[in-house]
Amino acid sequence: MPRYMRKLRSILAICLMVGAIVPSYSQVMRRKDRKEKDESSTPGVTFRMKEFYEIQPESDANKMWEKVVYRQIDLTKGQNMALYYPEEPTEDQTSLFRLIMKLVTDGQVTVYEYLDGRELFTEQYKVNVKEMLDRFHILYTEGKGSTEKNPKFVIEESDVPSNEVLTYYVIENWEFNSNDSRLKNNVVAICPVLHRSDDFGGEPIRYPMFWVKMADLRPYLTQQNIFIDDDNNLARYNFDDFFQMGMYDGEIYKTRNLRNLSLMQMFPDPDELKHAQDSIENRLASFEENLWVPTREEMEERAAAAEEARLRAEGKSDDIVVKERGSDEEAVEEESANEPKNKRSVRKSSDSKKDKEKSTKKKKKTKVKNSSVGKSSSNNAVRSVRRTRR
Repeated sequence: MPRYMRKLRSILAICLMVGAIVPSYSQVMRRKDRKEKDESSTPGVTFRMKEFYEIQPESDANKMWEKVVYRQIDLTKGQNMALYYPEEPTEDQTSLFRLIMKLVTDGQVTVYEYLDGRELFTEQYKVNVKEMLDRFHILYTEGKGSTEKNPKFVIEESDVPSNEVLTYYVIENWEFNSNDSRLKNNVVAICPVLHRSDDFGGEPIRYPMFWVKMADLRPYLTQQNIFIDDDNNLARYNFDDFFQMGMYDGEIYKTRNLRNLSLMQMFPDPDELKHAQDSIENRLASFEENLWVPTREEMEERAAAAEEARLRAEGKSDDIVVKERGSDEEAVEEESANEPKNKRSVRKSSDSKKDKEKSTKKKKKTKVKNSSVGKSSSNNAVRSVRRTRR
């Protein structure tokens, strides 16, 4: 074989080897870059975790009852302060709004427009993050790796208006299904609300920013531990626990209705509004209990409680002692608070009557004796007269 053919052969073999190595090397580098990208953006959150925390919607065929409730969470209340503090982020603590804004500007979660009444989480109502930041006058710069399809932004910590977010709107979905026969409450979405005053001061105006689905936030909320109170400095709960366990104190401002009206529009009077809110709360609290037929013991207990309440209303609760359920004796017996005094008074009265009877008998006896003495003296006198006449 000629020498030049051998050279061509060796060159061809080298080219084939290089061609096989380069694609595999490029694939390895792409995987490495993707992995570093995921780890740098959201440490500890993987695609598998997102699938794990994703809530599958319940089939309408299994639903027996459903109610959509809108609440407003006031962060100035002590029970809700865990969502507001710390005002400045620390090494392992941050506020809920800073966490949400970090995810939004990094393109990790999708946000939707705040529609007054009809919330639609579809592609049509996705929020343009750049326009949203401009509308609320939040300073930003374009982040590294930002593209037209996947824009990214960087906001300095001092430019995040976390101190102005004093309220959150949440949508709760209460449903009762036939699979497990339990009443469940799922927080569907959350909306941060800015409180800003105009140039002339006055009462702050509320500006709802956007809706974000809780299912998209849950994988990231589980990674951030929070303090619930000042007594225990150990952060044993996270943001997801705070919402799933219902640790927040929210006031109902709307329920889904045909006219799409808020409770304030339906009940302008403050007393009527408070009564409507309390009635909805009581309905949700007692809904599951009213589904089942009470046992005999529960019925007896309710009857005893109703009887005690009636007697208290009539002012007779001091003279009534309600016995425990299940006793063979009478359910209610009268007991006078002044019983020993009455007994003493009865004894005294009986003794006094006996004394009176004795005294009257003595008097009668003395009268009888006197009369007998008088008669005897008169007889003696007559006898003496007769004797003298003789």
